[in-house]
Amino acid sequence: MSVFSTPRPLPNRRIPAIGGTIVVLVALPVILLGGWRLGSWVLVAALWAAFQAIGLVLQRLPLGMGSLASAGVVAFGRMFRGAGLVAILIAITVSDTGLGVTAAIVYGIAFTVEFLLSLLVYFGGESNQ
Repeated sequence: MSVFSTPRPLPNRRIPAIGGTIVVLVALPVILLGGWRLGSWVLVAALWAAFQAIGLVLQRLPLGMGSLASAGVVAFGRMFRGAGLVAILIAITVSDTGLGVTAAIVYGIAFTVEFLLSLLVYFGGESNQ
């Protein structure tokens, strides 16, 4: 059995989500000590909460051949969840650079940590083969 063999069962999203959330929480004292605007952290915390909430809603929808309509909603929801929130960050950064850049950096780090933890959880699990 190879580490990269597939298919694998869908892993639990809890560990990756907690990892990204820890990044957002640790960013608060860093932003305050760095003298950056508190509004940046509030923005990224709100966007991160929305990102996670949308993920939870999509996770509860059934997948598979028996529920093609909800599977399509999940597919588009997962694609546009990240892209939509990044578009919001870009729009805010264009209108207020000081607010948006700090929020975008924190959001980017949190998203990256969640993604890397998702890969570790997925490839660390047992293969179905």
